[in-house]
Amino acid sequence: MAEQAETAFVKTFLNNISNQPVTYSDDYQQPLEKSLKRVPVLPIGLPAPPARKQRLSESSTASLTLTFKSLKPPQSFTLPVQSTDTIQSIKSLLASQPRAPPADAQRLLLKGKALADAKLLKEYNIKDGDTINLMIKPGNTWNPNAMTAPDSISAPLIPSVVLSPSPSSVTPSSENSKPLDINLTLDTSSIPTASSKATDTAYHATISDPAFWQELLKLLQTHFKSTDDVHTAFEDFFCASKGKLTATEIAKIRNVVEVFGMAGT
Repeated sequence: MAEQAETAFVKTFLNNISNQPVTYSDDYQQPLEKSLKRVPVLPIGLPAPPARKQRLSESSTASLTLTFKSLKPPQSFTLPVQSTDTIQSIKSLLASQPRAPPADAQRLLLKGKALADAKLLKEYNIKDGDTINLMIKPGNTWNPNAMTAPDSISAPLIPSVVLSPSPSSVTPSSENSKPLDINLTLDTSSIPTASSKATDTAYHATISDPAFWQELLKLLQTHFKSTDDVHTAFEDFFCASKGKLTATEIAKIRNVVEVFGMAGT
């Protein structure tokens, strides 16, 4: 019985010890006999890897001539492109042609399938001489016959000079004759007159006077019962004239009238 009790105690003690964590010191080194043995590497000869083929396919850098055809409106463009070009670069090249739509408005289709902008041309089954359908994205308009009118560009107000008569149409009567005088006619119809400048000066003098805005405020107070409505109407009038007033004039009017709103100073 004593031996069995001692054996049970030893088993319990060993079990408890095995469950305890093992802590090693910082300078602990494993004994050499417990280290893993080095696995020997046998010198086995291996065949060399096959050489990579550097030959490129003919279609990777081929030059193609494609026709971009639009049905509405009827228009056709023939352009030389590279098979390594992206669809987006081809759209930009097409947009640079006269009467062509912008690149952002283009939609290219091949047999009813839209071509993605990020893909290369060689990723599609496109051959030299093929026709690609050109359509316009919804929400965009394209009129190839629309021309920019030169009259739409605003020209500066420059007085026109008329030469009368033309020197090329006048032939001197003799070699010793005096040179002919050329009369210059100056067209000043487009130059502002002094009266218009005086009118602008008088208008500015009126709206820059704080007394004008005080009278306007009194008039608005007789028509509106609410103070908020009076100030709202005043700000509408003041904002309409703010572009013709300087910052100093605006501040002076604000200080005298004592109405401060969204118009600012």
